[in-house]
Amino acid sequence: MKTLKRIAIVNAVIVAVIALSAFIWVGSAQEKKSNSGNGNGFAVLELFTSEGCSSCPPAEELLAKIEKESNGKPVYVLGYHVDYFDNLGWKDVFGSQENTKRQKKYSAWLNAQVYTPQLVINGAQEFIGSDENDVRNAINKQLLNKKYGASLAFDTKRDGDVLKINYETKDTQTSDDLFFVLVQKGGNTDVQRGENAGLKLSHIQIVRKTLTLSLKDAKSGTAVLNIPKGSSAEKWEVIGMVQHKTTGAISAVNASTTF
Repeated sequence: MKTLKRIAIVNAVIVAVIALSAFIWVGSAQEKKSNSGNGNGFAVLELFTSEGCSSCPPAEELLAKIEKESNGKPVYVLGYHVDYFDNLGWKDVFGSQENTKRQKKYSAWLNAQVYTPQLVINGAQEFIGSDENDVRNAINKQLLNKKYGASLAFDTKRDGDVLKINYETKDTQTSDDLFFVLVQKGGNTDVQRGENAGLKLSHIQIVRKTLTLSLKDAKSGTAVLNIPKGSSAEKWEVIGMVQHKTTGAISAVNASTTF
């Protein structure tokens, strides 16, 4: 009887040790996973381009290559077609005054010239969009940056041409804005006149609509974007970012699934 009791006690101790070991291992694995997911960097690439600019196609090709290569990485690509080349022989099909205003904001934030192809990364640095070495080095540097503290989550629901966005932000500042971008995933244009006459241009991540909301009073809420009427685009995406309204620095970014 005593022998059976001793065996039972020994077995109980063994089970307890195994359970404790399993607990410690699982706890360590969860902590490691949590640590690897905190403070990760990201790269938001905003290219200002135009179908009327002969220097822009190489920059757009580089942007397309980077997007393809960065699948699964936190790299977010945006192509803003500006309208100030429209009087030089060809009106950009995707150009808008809204995109030009966005670039002029960066001109003030970064004390930079307004030109194409201009690429802005994380709202903090600007480069010639076709300069592959500088662009790639900047991306790699931002992906290693662990200083970003804010977060952004949102979901989208489409009803015809109306897109409803429910969003929530955390750890933002009163001087932050929430900036949403409606992105057309792709498009092609046969350019008839201007500097790129005779070329068939392919575009990715085309910015079609933008919306800016202040985060001063509300950290969460609902926003609405309208998909351009008559658009033949098959695929869309929404990219949102938290951006400081006086410096332009981006502290958080997220994207919807393609719809």
